[in-house]
Amino acid sequence: MEKTKCLIIGSGPAGYTAAIYAGRANLIPVLYCGLQTGGQLTQTTEVENFPGYPQGVDGNQMMMDIREQAERFGADLRDGIITKVDFGQRPFIVTVEDGTEIAADTVIIATGASAKYLGLDDEKKYNGQGVSACATCDGFFYRKKTVAVVGGGDTACEEASYLAGLCKKVYMIVRKPYLRASDVMKKRVEENEKIEILYEHNTLGLYGENGVEGAHLVKRKGEADEERYDLPIDGFFLAIGHKPNTDVFKPWLDLDEIGYIKTINGTPRTNIEGVFAAGDCADPTYRQAIVAAGSGCKAALEAERWLAEHNL
Repeated sequence: MEKTKCLIIGSGPAGYTAAIYAGRANLIPVLYCGLQTGGQLTQTTEVENFPGYPQGVDGNQMMMDIREQAERFGADLRDGIITKVDFGQRPFIVTVEDGTEIAADTVIIATGASAKYLGLDDEKKYNGQGVSACATCDGFFYRKKTVAVVGGGDTACEEASYLAGLCKKVYMIVRKPYLRASDVMKKRVEENEKIEILYEHNTLGLYGENGVEGAHLVKRKGEADEERYDLPIDGFFLAIGHKPNTDVFKPWLDLDEIGYIKTINGTPRTNIEGVFAAGDCADPTYRQAIVAAGSGCKAALEAERWLAEHNL
């Protein structure tokens, strides 16, 4: 069985940055890229808030740059998904989807989070044909068209504002009678004449022959004045939050009720010594590339110290 001092799971800003630091510390880390090589950032077009790119940078390009940097310092980057872990023995045993088993002295988990869906059959049916969970990735296809954004938080407001710059009309489908977003974001959507907020609305389904042509909505569901109607739209964007990709670690690690990995006192340490968590899989609050990168650095430094302390 192959053995490594440091195994990194995930390849977003957190995983790749951990690989840079672990590589420079001569740990010769092995990194498995997971479901989405490069992480969520590969789904965004322009990244404008990452320091060092004054003109902004394409999300894919940025991840390729960070990846190249990790490779330069000796990180062994591989495609593949981790399907099972055993943190009950040392070294830890990690199983890859093809059945390969790797023994690791330390593990850095940087598996990120995935966008949530409503759970309608129509979402699957029209996926890529009018249904999207990323406005910046797909908004371009809906120029001068009418779209709906589902959600009432900051993400939904951000997506709606972005789409309003491209589309003819943007509806926000909000379940509650108010927006959960911050005041700044709330103001931005309320003052945008292209955005119409539909409060106390739920989506029952979608319809259309060749892709999405509209949504079946219900207003004030379950109330005496409940009203059902169809809203013609060309695109349906989900912005209702994220689910951390942590199911495989459930038997071993302390997770919160949503599934985010609980870390100890603001460090990347978990309830199991030698296992560290970085990036969006352990961050329900900030979810920013720069924060994820910083936490990847912290996780690698912690792993290096842990190995030194245990003479490994």
